Amino acid sequence: MSQPKIIWSKIDEAPALATYSLFPIVEKFLKEAGVDIEQSDISLAGRVLATFGHMDDELAKLGELVKKPEANIIKLPNISASVPQLKACIAELQEKGFDLPDYPENPQTEKEKEVAAKYAKCLGSAVNPVLREGNSDRRAAVAVKKFAQKNPHRLKPFDENCQAYVAYMDDNDFYANEQSFIAQKAGTYTIELNGNCLKTIDDVEEQEIVSASFMSAEALREFLAQTIKDAEDKDLLWSIHLKATMMKVSDPIMFGHAVSIFFKDIFEKYADEFEKLGVNPDLGIGDLLKKIENSDKKEEIEAAIKEKILNGKPNIAMVDSDKLITNLHFSNDIIIDASMPPVIREGGKMWNKDGELQECVAVIPDRSYARMYSEMLEDCKVNGQFDVATMGHVSNVGLMAKKAEEYGSHPYTFRVPEDGEMVVKDPDGNVLISHKVSKGDIWRAYKVKDIAIKDWVRLAHERAKLTKDPVVFWLDSNRAHDANLIKKVIEYLPAHLEKEPIEYHVMAPELAMRFTLKRTRAGLNTISATGNVLRDYLTDLFPILELGTSAKMMSIVPLLAGGGLFETGAGGSAPKHVEQFLKESHLRWDSLGEFLALAESLRMIYNKTGDEKVKAVCEALDRANEAYLDNNNAPSRKCGEPDNKASHFYLAKYWAKALGESNPKFAEVAKKLEENEAKIIEEMLAVEGNPADIGGYFRPDDAKAEAAMRPSKTFNEIIDAI
Repeated sequence: MSQPKIIWSKIDEAPALATYSLFPIVEKFLKEAGVDIEQSDISLAGRVLATFGHMDDELAKLGELVKKPEANIIKLPNISASVPQLKACIAELQEKGFDLPDYPENPQTEKEKEVAAKYAKCLGSAVNPVLREGNSDRRAAVAVKKFAQKNPHRLKPFDENCQAYVAYMDDNDFYANEQSFIAQKAGTYTIELNGNCLKTIDDVEEQEIVSASFMSAEALREFLAQTIKDAEDKDLLWSIHLKATMMKVSDPIMFGHAVSIFFKDIFEKYADEFEKLGVNPDLGIGDLLKKIENSDKKEEIEAAIKEKILNGKPNIAMVDSDKLITNLHFSNDIIIDASMPPVIREGGKMWNKDGELQECVAVIPDRSYARMYSEMLEDCKVNGQFDVATMGHVSNVGLMAKKAEEYGSHPYTFRVPEDGEMVVKDPDGNVLISHKVSKGDIWRAYKVKDIAIKDWVRLAHERAKLTKDPVVFWLDSNRAHDANLIKKVIEYLPAHLEKEPIEYHVMAPELAMRFTLKRTRAGLNTISATGNVLRDYLTDLFPILELGTSAKMMSIVPLLAGGGLFETGAGGSAPKHVEQFLKESHLRWDSLGEFLALAESLRMIYNKTGDEKVKAVCEALDRANEAYLDNNNAPSRKCGEPDNKASHFYLAKYWAKALGESNPKFAEVAKKLEENEAKIIEEMLAVEGNPADIGGYFRPDDAKAEAAMRPSKTFNEIIDAI
């Protein structure tokens, strides 16, 4: 049997910086278990370079590996790039000497269209659909949940007469217009507009669910204008919450409508200038400000935008009050799964231009999931804030294998180019879906394979069987797509129930939320079984409230071929972590997600091989993780206090101590770490407060970044000598 190997993804931002410190430690300890570990570059920069032939396509290689039983991958959070992020990455790589074409925002020539198509593969959720060849099992480790309950973080109370609410469309959204079918014939299906083929849906399998819907652009604009007026009338902060990074076609368009409606007067007044400069509202106010850099009306336009932000009505939610960066500057700053949990955490409030919390209207245009957030907000207005010390745990089993559902929808989403009829036809030319659409509407198709659904139902049953907690399938019988999923659940679940009965429920998301919150407030645990988008939303929402962060969740993906993908938490706040690190050499990223993922990765190897060396290293890591939590060694947010680098020292100390009880070599390592603790921490703190030079944001210089993240000579010598 070949030596087991773990692939550790090389990614972006804060978790990438942390890897420079953590990986050398992990490498030495795993050598004792006879396990190889190597890095694979799937960072945004790496993907861009691979696309244009400057390096091997590591993502494609991993895409093949996940279809093999030996796959064992630890996937850290990567950038799901928006257009502004991609452009910044390209500019940095060009400065480093790589021959890359500029990103063509409005491709006209065949060459520009070819370049745009290549770059499109780097946008949005480019990594996840490739690697997620299995469904998601996401939960908090028992030790993590207990720690949060013993050391509860603060949730701000809701005011007695809280006016905050979630606004969503009541007609002509994706929810209203959805149609769906279960494929009766395998083959190539076509998407057509007025008889012209826009795209083929290749390799549709029998029993695969194929769905499509559209959102009216006119109805969306009317809705957005009404929410702005309501916010002004009620003196509420206005905010929009979308997923423009993952949903890389539909949500940026919605974001653009929000930008042009909120700043309507400015877009109307300077329409000719904006057209001349190529201003695209989909890219936000931040990009607009770059585009007007060479305009002779620059100061006038800047002043108008500043006046609107400072003195216009209503107030708009801010990403950075000090810099006047609004909710509409950059689409990647308003990721709904990262932006909505703080609304609940802060008592229905967001930050305004004065750096103060203000009650808000949270605008989520599509009803499909907006009502779930609304249910939680309204529950808190009635029942008060959650009690972190007693609240139950909500884990998740997510349907995501084989590019399931909306996150696999990018190739099948369109801004409708002309009025007419959008249809989906089967291989025989039969029309199975038909929509009357208008120019500018947002139309999208999405699908989920039968094998993925079968495995999802199995995994949900397995988790309920193991935990004895009820499982709730968050499915809405009034949604055409969900109605077909419900048919599948009813078909596949009974075979598992015959072997082991469990408590299960099928409920629309808002009703599932109501049921779950009642249990949560009573201190009871619940398993949410959801589609791909809700998987993403809920596995940030509940962990941020329960644990203070979603980065502490275990995310295990049992791959369909028998391997494992171990994901390490969310990276939504990672850019701010990097900003602080570059300024003062303090990284507040918590690597607990990586620690937990590594333990599960080793456990899978032991379960497959029965190798006692692997078992010893894995069990020692389990004990180290518990000690890390018990001793509260998470990085401090403040410069001058132990940060991510120090947290890695503590993990190494606890890991060596636990392993050293049966291994003399590591007993000696533990002794050295214990004796030199004060000196090591002192060496780490000595660099704090000074700027860090890592030689690049998207593609750091490895030598510089490693030097910045391994500043303790004493610690390095002990680890490197193992």
